[in-house]
Amino acid sequence: MSMCSKINKKAFTLLEIIIVVIIAAVLASLALPRFFRTIEYSRSAEAFMVLSSLRSAVQRCYVSNQGTYVGCTIANIDFQVPNGEPGTHFTYSITGQTATAYTLTATRNAFESGDNGVSNIYFEQDNSGITRSGDGVFSAIK
Repeated sequence: MSMCSKINKKAFTLLEIIIVVIIAAVLASLALPRFFRTIEYSRSAEAFMVLSSLRSAVQRCYVSNQGTYVGCTIANIDFQVPNGEPGTHFTYSITGQTATAYTLTATRNAFESGDNGVSNIYFEQDNSGITRSGDGVFSAIK
């Protein structure tokens, strides 16, 4: 027996390595969008918490204004809205105040989300109750 016939070949071929890399890339391309969507929904918990507190403050303003939401702005309520605070992922606003209705909006900060601020969560309050909706990555919120 010659020395050459006893060499044991236990290495991966280049083709096997390329196939494994392709499979890993396909799996990553399927998993990453879902992962990022899950992260956004977990960050939306911040928005729901702040919007809930903001809603309570607007209701207190309604009572002190003798039954009207007019004048219940961010500056005139008894709640410190965390707009611009470090670590917050949303900017909050109160719009459309009438005697019987208003809209609370949490807008995703564009510099973090990369979607140019088109992802919003809306709470609309009127005499019939509260409706919740969203757009952008939050379009599934009802």
